[in-house]
Amino acid sequence: MLTGPADFPRLIADIGGTNARFALETAPGVLDRIEVLACADYPTMEMAIRTYLADAGEAAVRHASIGIANPVTGDWVQMTNHHWAYSIEATRLALGLDTLLVINDFTALALSLPHLPGHELVRVGGGEALAGAPLALLGAGTGLGVSGLVPTPGGAPVALAGEGGHASFAPFDERELEIWRFARARFGHVSMERMLSGPGLKLIYEALSHIAGESWEPKTASQISAEGVGGECVRCREAIDTFTAILGTAAANLALTLGARGGVYIGGGIVPKLGDYFARSPFRARFEDKGRFSAYLAAIPVYVITSPWPALTGAAAALAAHLDG
Repeated sequence: MLTGPADFPRLIADIGGTNARFALETAPGVLDRIEVLACADYPTMEMAIRTYLADAGEAAVRHASIGIANPVTGDWVQMTNHHWAYSIEATRLALGLDTLLVINDFTALALSLPHLPGHELVRVGGGEALAGAPLALLGAGTGLGVSGLVPTPGGAPVALAGEGGHASFAPFDERELEIWRFARARFGHVSMERMLSGPGLKLIYEALSHIAGESWEPKTASQISAEGVGGECVRCREAIDTFTAILGTAAANLALTLGARGGVYIGGGIVPKLGDYFARSPFRARFEDKGRFSAYLAAIPVYVITSPWPALTGAAAALAAHLDG
């Protein structure tokens, strides 16, 4: 279906477990009136959307695209890290939309990768990206998102819709084995997301304090990051170093799985806040610590995404492809 000026503005959203980011796409690739709403402030996603549209003064939207931090396997969506649950079709009808496209948020983020300007990417090691090779994507925030962008012969690349964040965490060394035991006692199954997320950073900090025989005061992930990077708290620094090392393992595993010689991209809210320290952290050394495949990984560049709204760009691209397909 070909589209024209009458199909704009379009509603674009990126919904995580903590915040819902909204925008109006007023022309192809042009995002306007970007607003962030706290998910906890609204009983339903529909209510958050209605609030945003009312604030934006826009009632004529016909098409919408939502990237959401959740698997999308059918009409019913139940968020993993928030209480919102809804029928896609019922929501479309309630909002009077012609189109409501709902995709995984990291699928949306993967679709944004070809559109991100170079100044919104910070390179951390590696050689030159191989043109036409797969791209790997992961990022820690409220949870752990994992995706990739895989080229197709003569066509548009395909963004993967997976739930790799819930794959099992495998300890790399004795210290990580002790952390795994601490997490196992609390949760049973220990996924990568249990480590690589905001709650995961807190868990690592608590586990390290426990292993050291120390009591610990509750800290948020932001406090642990700030005090660790600033050198104000030895255990926080250890937690940050452990977190980045585990992220290096996860990124390397994903790069090997996908053959991501086009580069590994890191999104999410945690790593960009580490600033320059991330390049000095154990991340890159652990990324390349793969025995016989160390040289293979040493050649792969890693990029930290610093774009403020990348998943919105990807959700808009997904909607354009859907409408024009």
